[in-house]
Amino acid sequence: MDQNHRNTGILHTLGEEIIRIITPVSICMLSVVILVSILDKDSSLSSSVSIIATIAYTETTSDSEWDKFKGALLNSLVFVAVVTVVTFLLVVLFYFNCTKFLKYYMGFSAFLVLGFMGGEIGVFLIQVYSLAIDCFTYVLLLLNFTIVGVLAVFMSKIPIFVTQSYMVVIGVLTAYWFTMLPEWTTWVLLVAMALYDLAAVLLPGGPLRLLVELAISRDEDIPALVYEARPVIDTRNNATVQRRVWRDRPVNVEAQPGTQTGTQTVGSSQNVEEGRVHELSVPLIERLRERGVEPESLGLEGIGLASTGAIKLGLGDFIFYSVLVGRAAMYDFMTVYACYLAIIAGLGITLVLLAVYQKALPALPVSVMLGVLFYVLTRFFLEDFIVHCSSNLLMF
Repeated sequence: MDQNHRNTGILHTLGEEIIRIITPVSICMLSVVILVSILDKDSSLSSSVSIIATIAYTETTSDSEWDKFKGALLNSLVFVAVVTVVTFLLVVLFYFNCTKFLKYYMGFSAFLVLGFMGGEIGVFLIQVYSLAIDCFTYVLLLLNFTIVGVLAVFMSKIPIFVTQSYMVVIGVLTAYWFTMLPEWTTWVLLVAMALYDLAAVLLPGGPLRLLVELAISRDEDIPALVYEARPVIDTRNNATVQRRVWRDRPVNVEAQPGTQTGTQTVGSSQNVEEGRVHELSVPLIERLRERGVEPESLGLEGIGLASTGAIKLGLGDFIFYSVLVGRAAMYDFMTVYACYLAIIAGLGITLVLLAVYQKALPALPVSVMLGVLFYVLTRFFLEDFIVHCSSNLLMF
C-alpha cells in the first residue's frame, strides 16, 4: 500500500515538473509561429540576415540541392566551432574570476536582443497593422522595456514571474531572427547544435561540463541566460528559500574523510539557530532520497536541477525549439503541429531521464531529432496521404 502511494506521488510531482517547464517552452514556440505567420507574408519586411551562421556560404535559389547541403554543412561547422571557442573562452574567464565582466557581457547581450532585435520586430508589427505612434514615444517605450528586461534577468530581487517572462521574450526575439536563415542552413544547423549539445554536456572535456564543474567547486552561479522553472518552497513556512543553499554545511556535522569541506547535498537548508538541517520539498530529489541515494552535482546546466531543486533549461534550448517550429510554419500548419508534438515528447523524455539519472542532460538532441524526423515524415509522406484522401472524399 505504501509502495503504491509512493508511486502515485512520484507520477503526480513529475507531471507538475513537466508542466512547469513545458508551458513556457510552448508559449515561446507559439509566439514565434505567430510572428512568422504575420511577418513572413510581406517579403518587404524581411530583413536580410548576415551572421556567423551564413559567413561561409550564402544560399541562392539557383544552387543545386547538393550544393545547398554542402554549403549548409560548412556554415554549421563554422557556427559550432565559433560557439565552442566562445564557450571555452567563457570557461577561462570564469576560471580567472572575471565574473563581473561576464555578467556585464550577458547584460549587454540581453540589452541588444531586447533593444535592437525587439525594436526592429516592433517596427515590422507597426508597419503591418498601421499603428499610429510617433518615434519619440516608441523609443521611450522600447528603452523602458529593455532596461526593465536587463534588470529582471540579472537582479535576484525582481519577481520570478517577471524574470521568466523576459526570458521567454528574449528566446522569442532571437528565435525569430534565426528563422530568417536559409532553409538548408537552418535544418543542418539544428542537427549540428543538437550534436554539439550532446558532446558539450556529457563528454568529460566538454566545455559546458567544465564550466559547470568549475562553478560547483567554487559554489558560484554561472552568469548565463537560464530559465528556472520555479523556486523551492520550504514546507515548514511556505517561504521561498535562497537559491544557493546546497553547499552550506550544517553546524553539527563534521566533514567526512575524502569529501570536500563545506559541501552539502542539494535539497537541504541550514538552520544556524537550531543547528539542524531541514528537508525541502523538491520532488525530483525526494525520489532519490527514498531509495537511500544522495544526489550529487545537480546544479549542471543544459537541462538539470538548480541549487534549489527547480528544473533549469538553457535559453538556447528555447531558441532552437522555436526555430524548428518557426521554420515549419513557413511551410504549413500541419508540419507545425507534428513538430510541436515531437518537441514536447522529446522534452518529456528528457525530463523523465533527468528524474531517473539525477544529473544534467542535454535538452536538444532528443527533441530536435524527433522534430526533424516528424517534419520530414509530415511534409513528404503524411501531407500527400491526406491530400489523396481528401481528393477522393475519404475520411479517416
